[in-house]
Amino acid sequence: MNRMITAYCVALLLQACADEGRYKEALTPDEALKRFELHEGFTIENVASEPLVMDPVEMVFDEDGRIYVLEMGDYPYKPEQGQGRGKIRLLSDTSGDGKLDDAVIFAEGLADATSMLPWNGGLIVTSAPNILFLRDTTGDNKVDVNEVLFTGFFENNSEAQITNLRYGVDNWIYANNNGQKGEVKFNRKPDLPALPVAGGDFRFRLDKNLFEVESGAGQFGLAMDDWGNRFFTQNTLHIQMAPIPWRYLHRKKGLPSYAGVANIYAHDLTVFQISEPPYWRTERSKQRQQQYDEAGLDRVEHIEGHFTGASGGTLYAADLFPASFYGNVFTGEVACNLVHRDVIEPTDKGPFFSARRAADETDREFLASSDPWFRPVNFTVGPDGALYMLDMYRQHIETPVSIPEELKADMDFVHGNQYGRIYRIYPTDKGVPELRKPGLGDKPVAELVPLLAHANQWWRLQAQRLLVERQDQSVVPALEKLFNESTDPRARLHAMYTLEGLQALTSPVVEKALYDTNAQVRRHAIMLAEQFPEMLDKLVNMLDDPAPQTAFQAVLSVGQFTRSTAVTALAKAVLQHSEDEWYRKAVLSAESGTSAALLEALLANGFFETEADGKIKFMTDFSTAVGATGKLQDVLSIINKLTQPVLAQQAGFQQAVLSGFLKGAKKTTLNDADKKKLIAALQKQGTAITSAVSKKAIEEITTALNGPSNN
Repeated sequence: MNRMITAYCVALLLQACADEGRYKEALTPDEALKRFELHEGFTIENVASEPLVMDPVEMVFDEDGRIYVLEMGDYPYKPEQGQGRGKIRLLSDTSGDGKLDDAVIFAEGLADATSMLPWNGGLIVTSAPNILFLRDTTGDNKVDVNEVLFTGFFENNSEAQITNLRYGVDNWIYANNNGQKGEVKFNRKPDLPALPVAGGDFRFRLDKNLFEVESGAGQFGLAMDDWGNRFFTQNTLHIQMAPIPWRYLHRKKGLPSYAGVANIYAHDLTVFQISEPPYWRTERSKQRQQQYDEAGLDRVEHIEGHFTGASGGTLYAADLFPASFYGNVFTGEVACNLVHRDVIEPTDKGPFFSARRAADETDREFLASSDPWFRPVNFTVGPDGALYMLDMYRQHIETPVSIPEELKADMDFVHGNQYGRIYRIYPTDKGVPELRKPGLGDKPVAELVPLLAHANQWWRLQAQRLLVERQDQSVVPALEKLFNESTDPRARLHAMYTLEGLQALTSPVVEKALYDTNAQVRRHAIMLAEQFPEMLDKLVNMLDDPAPQTAFQAVLSVGQFTRSTAVTALAKAVLQHSEDEWYRKAVLSAESGTSAALLEALLANGFFETEADGKIKFMTDFSTAVGATGKLQDVLSIINKLTQPVLAQQAGFQQAVLSGFLKGAKKTTLNDADKKKLIAALQKQGTAITSAVSKKAIEEITTALNGPSNN
């Protein structure tokens, strides 16, 4: 018996030792630095670490260069009501050596706070279910104004909540919402109805009290280029974008699909990991793979070397790095302990951008660490042009809900929340960047205008934001001069939108921008021209713009109008781009994009003379949308065209129209009297249709229309 007890104790001891060795312990900041493999020619240094900063998830420089760091102390658990452990620290370098050595707690007690943005002397902060405005009005560097701007966002998953506030060149503030449900109220306008935000991201303007859903499904990471294009991060699909803004895609009901997100990564999702995968991931992956194999699924559960925890996608738009890095997107992979870099390139069709590896990183990452505690959650580009990287530094960063219970037994999900590191990355040959203090907050408005032409995006956006906040009309002539004379298209764009933010934008400025030498300036001019209906004819001409994304914007903007010239232009877009799914959606989303007038224009211009895959798809979706609208005259008009000679000879088109009507008929809002008229029209046309498939489709549509009453 004693021998059995001894053997059992030994077994327990061996198991305990094995468990203890499953997960490595933390390294000191100096030790962690030695584990990095960084792109040749760059230097990485630690500028702040625990206890000065812990659990950092966001870092921003305000207009005066003050550094705010947001800490998410509750991760990965949901804080108790009113018991949030989130903090915002104001960090500073008191010794002048370029390292942060002092911290003041600006705000604390924040629940699920994940991002912030300087605004109007304070900070806008996402703290689900709210967006807050925090401000210090006494000068003691501690918040004394805490205003709930918006409320009603999803709050039940800290990895998929409202986050990533970004100031856009168009004066809107953008945020990721991961498509989560929510009924959002704006507390400055309490009489406005709640806004449903399910299925999209979010944007707002405090200068105009506007807020709306934006296309996208961003999780944690939002990169915006000089031209307002958004590239958002999701755990496994690390870089995506939304080619059609929500305001266009959802401007009418009845479309067969409102899907508006595109994955733009040109290669596979492999990453070059140099750390060992954790025990729990290895075991969970084995379990999942066994389940897939037993179910006969052709599916692989990757243990390592693939995107699974992408985080913090950030665009580099400064001139400290080599020119080839301008416009690149840096994304952390917290599960694989690395930083991936994407080169963004324009393409000649939707979604108009493609992301790929740099030529010198085809077998490695920009940065990787063998330390499994390295968690690069986010980045920011400072006024000095350096790339700052936030390392949450913890043993586990996976949400507990996704790990089997038996594997959680020896996992402490808050182990490491006393740590946190901030790194600065810069080209070695440039030397250590200076922590600059721009002092823009006290600059006269006349000195802010030239900064709209600064080489670094940070300076341009700060200057524009401050000018819009101050609403000083005396700078209008200087802005118009900058717009007319600057050789930098980025400066011209900032000048134009600053005029817009000052309510001083005129049609001559917009018209001149329509003919700008830069395609992106022209694209934004097209959007702004929507405010001037008299410019419709000029917008129609922009459909022939040589830049694909600019011509595409013209289609979206022309779709805001219903005049005959707009309909003709939309038909032209279908004729030229029917094989492009994004162009098809752009046309169909317009009010006149599913009209009888559009069909007439297509008939008159030979659209139906030859069949093609894109044409068939367009007509199927066209008919689905028409059938679901409940507009009887449009439906009847289109049905009556089915037996025109050109359509009668193309069975594929007939079947596309009828199959589309069948889908639409199942959700039509027609009343019973109109249904009877439509059935009669279908049966009449059925006698002239020879295709058996088409006749069968008419029978199915009739059956669907004879369903439940809509009276």
